[in-house]
Amino acid sequence: MVARHDQTTDPGLQENLLQARRGTAFFARKLNELTDAELDGDTLLPDWNRRHVLSHVGYNARAIARLVEWAATGVETPMYPSPEARNHEINFGATLSPIALRNLFDHSAVHLSVEWRDLPDANWANEVRTAQGRTVPASETVWMRTREVWVHAIDLDNGATFNDIPTTVLERLLKDITSAWKTRGTNTGLFIKTTNTAGNGTELTFGDTTATDPTIITGPLPAVVEWATGRGTTGVTATGQGLGGASRNEVPPPPKWI
Repeated sequence: MVARHDQTTDPGLQENLLQARRGTAFFARKLNELTDAELDGDTLLPDWNRRHVLSHVGYNARAIARLVEWAATGVETPMYPSPEARNHEINFGATLSPIALRNLFDHSAVHLSVEWRDLPDANWANEVRTAQGRTVPASETVWMRTREVWVHAIDLDNGATFNDIPTTVLERLLKDITSAWKTRGTNTGLFIKTTNTAGNGTELTFGDTTATDPTIITGPLPAVVEWATGRGTTGVTATGQGLGGASRNEVPPPPKWI
């Protein structure tokens, strides 16, 4: 039987799909290293154990697949009926048996990948709506899933770190986060510098470039993204006192991202 391939012929989209699938495989590897009993263990997220993270990632694939179906058919199929329904779904999923939770992840990931595979080139520009109410082209669903699987693989607290995430994903994630801060006006007095990006000495800068005495967050790209996502301060330093009155040299908590 001849293998079926993605219908899209866009090289950039093909590369993005590859990163999403690699992230899914990475999450699967970290999940499969855990015993069933270890699924009850804590994660990097407050109030969520590994069952909650696994439930969320599984149901997230189903929700994103609904958006791809929307783009394919033109029939509106929202990610979730409501925020309350999403939360209920995650909490319910966390009560499933280990084998059911693992099957949820496996089957939903395959379903989403097939929906992507079968979406014609012309349909990737069709607009859908995210759970936050943003209207985006269907191509954005690939990035939505990419950041979910890579970051939540780290949240499993099973040895994965931000150093495991590809540089291109880290850069886009940091741009997303800092753009959200700018839109909300919460980045005032905050300036970010990454050092030695991709190991080649490249420096990236983000944030408030107009402040006279900003808080400057500095560190390698993986460490800065770890801080920006609210998952730790290891490897970053802070100078100045711009953000929220933070004292000089104290690494402040990042503004809310999601």
